[in-house]
Amino acid sequence: MLYWFFVKGLGWIARRRFNPIAIGTDNIPQTGAAIIAANHLAVIDDAVIPMTSPRMVHFMGKSDYFTGKGFKGWFKKWWFTSVGVFPVDRSGGDKATGAMETAKEILESGKVFGIHPEGTRSPDGRLYRGHTGIARLALETGSPIIPTALIGTRELQKPGQVIPQKGSVTCVYGEPINVEKKDITDITREEIRELTDELMKRIQMLSGQEYVDMYAQEAKKLLAQKESDNEGGATVENN
Repeated sequence: MLYWFFVKGLGWIARRRFNPIAIGTDNIPQTGAAIIAANHLAVIDDAVIPMTSPRMVHFMGKSDYFTGKGFKGWFKKWWFTSVGVFPVDRSGGDKATGAMETAKEILESGKVFGIHPEGTRSPDGRLYRGHTGIARLALETGSPIIPTALIGTRELQKPGQVIPQKGSVTCVYGEPINVEKKDITDITREEIRELTDELMKRIQMLSGQEYVDMYAQEAKKLLAQKESDNEGGATVENN
C-alpha cells in the first residue's frame, strides 16, 4: 500500500519534472514472475521504472541505505523497505549471494524484480557488458526477462547532479525473453553468458546506445586512473 501511495500519490511531483513516456507496457505480464532488466544511466532510473510499470517492482539497494543510525537511518530504512527495495552488500561473496537468494524468493512468489545488468551506472552514457546474475535467476526460476531501455535520464541528471532538470524521459519495455526453468546442475556457464549477451543486445537495440564489451566497473577504474594521471601531469608542469 505504501509503495502505491508513493508511486501514484506522490509520484505526480516527479511526473511533472520527468514527464515519463512509457512504451511497451503490454510486454510486462499481468500476473506471475518477471524480471525487468534495464540499462542504467542516472539515479532517477529507479524512479522512472516504478512510475511507468503497471506492477510493483522490487529492486536491490546498497546495504548502506539500511544501516544508518538515529532517526535519519531509521527513516531511510523505512522508506526503501516501503517502496520495495531490499539490501545488497556490494563487497561480494556470500553477502551478495544472499541478495540474489532474496531476488529468487521474490520471483518464486510471482512478483516482479527489477535490476540493471551493468551493475552500476554507465560512466559515459554507453551500454556496457552485462553481468550474468540475471540470466542465472531467470534459468533457475523460469522467469521471463523484459529487456528495458531508459532514454533521456542522463540528460536530466548528469553524474554528480542531485536534483534533476525538467524534461522528458522514455521507458521502453521490450518483448519478453522467455526462459525455460532448469535444474541448477543443468545450467552451464556458456548458456548463462549467451542469455546475458542476448539480453544486452536487445537493450542496445531499444536504447540506441553504443555498446562496449567491457564491464562498466572496469571502465570507471580506467577513467579514474586517466583523470589521476592527468592531474599528476598538470602538477608536474605547474612545478
